[in-house]
Amino acid sequence: MEKDTLDDLFESLKGEFDINEPNSGHENRFLDKLNAGELTLTESKRSSGFNWKPFLAVAASLVICLSVFTTINNDPEAMDLASVSPELSETQDFFTATIEAELKKLNQERSPLTDQVITDALNRIELLEKDYQNLKNDLTESNNDQRVIHAMINNFQNRIDILNTVLEQIETIKQLKHNSNEPKNTI
Repeated sequence: MEKDTLDDLFESLKGEFDINEPNSGHENRFLDKLNAGELTLTESKRSSGFNWKPFLAVAASLVICLSVFTTINNDPEAMDLASVSPELSETQDFFTATIEAELKKLNQERSPLTDQVITDALNRIELLEKDYQNLKNDLTESNNDQRVIHAMINNFQNRIDILNTVLEQIETIKQLKHNSNEPKNTI
């Protein structure tokens, strides 16, 4: 409330306040009633038996924790090729190892001349990785659909193709630099 409103309220209630002194012994009678009320309150607590409130709170907490735990565990984890069959697990391991080896080669070739080509390739690889994550979800939802499995393998092959193409481009850049630095012998 604003100050003006409070002032208006008190102004309108002026003369209605009880400003008389209480009868003598009022405080003692009040304290006696208060003490008598406390005694009956504690007696009623004792007579009511067992206090269930703390146990209900603990039980409610356990129910909430259990429901959260089961909800988290019921979410299926996205499947990948390794979870479909042992042969596809080997295929996934092969592609993963090959991609990692090619990425190491690519990073070893990093120089000011090749930096832009490598950065572009890594961005395309990252997009393919995001697509692969979506394919993993699709595989889980489709219950091992062969089309999704082929798309996942194709995704791996595309990543390897990008890396090989970039490594070839880097070799071409190195050859051009080497040829431009050679002295020209003319007779």
